[in-house]
Amino acid sequence: MQEQHYKWHSPHLGHEFEMLVYGEEGYPLILFPTSMGRHHEHKDRGLIQALQWFVDNQLIRIYCPDSIDSDSWYNPHISPAQRALNHIRYDSMLRHEVLEKVTMETGVHRVAVAGCSFGGYHAANFAFRYPEKVSYLFSLSGVFDLKSRLNGHYDDNVYFHNPVDFMPDNPHEALWRMGIILGVAEKDITRSQNETMSGILTSKGIMHWLDVRPNRTHDWPTWLEMLPYYLSLIK
Repeated sequence: MQEQHYKWHSPHLGHEFEMLVYGEEGYPLILFPTSMGRHHEHKDRGLIQALQWFVDNQLIRIYCPDSIDSDSWYNPHISPAQRALNHIRYDSMLRHEVLEKVTMETGVHRVAVAGCSFGGYHAANFAFRYPEKVSYLFSLSGVFDLKSRLNGHYDDNVYFHNPVDFMPDNPHEALWRMGIILGVAEKDITRSQNETMSGILTSKGIMHWLDVRPNRTHDWPTWLEMLPYYLSLIK
């Protein structure tokens, strides 16, 4: 399986950024790491190996970007307002650097996004903010409400990057054309957040699948089982 390592200076972040890419052809999938994870996390954890059949058969081309969570939502040494601002820089980098690279290389203008745990947050936040650019969202044990990380702080920057808050009033017509799966374990610490997000989507008439896996927990064995199955559903 071909692996490419990308490294460039990001003008939006003001520092170097890294990403691994697997495969030469296939539908582009941007796969976000878990909290404070790096671009090589999915390789280290075996998720890339679990998806190898899709890559080898040129069905999927996987893009694994870094996170900057340790500089944003997971940084306790800066103010909550600054955490949100740093995440906005990351969001801009994804939209104008990563996504443009993906589109240029593949010629595909609506990509798939996925992530496990806090990576599910990144995937959902990006998909719900830019639904005209995302055709499929696969959130595995995702997080959709960040307010517990912000010490009571709340502003517009938090609102527009907190899916449970901005999604009820999100009118973008492309949301109704997106394939959405919210995968979560029966004993998952994020189950209630997934049920809440499912309720928001249902209230808006947005088709989706809330997949609650019985006798599973919030951990890699669950996600290694989930994502290959979800990718098999892409048409």
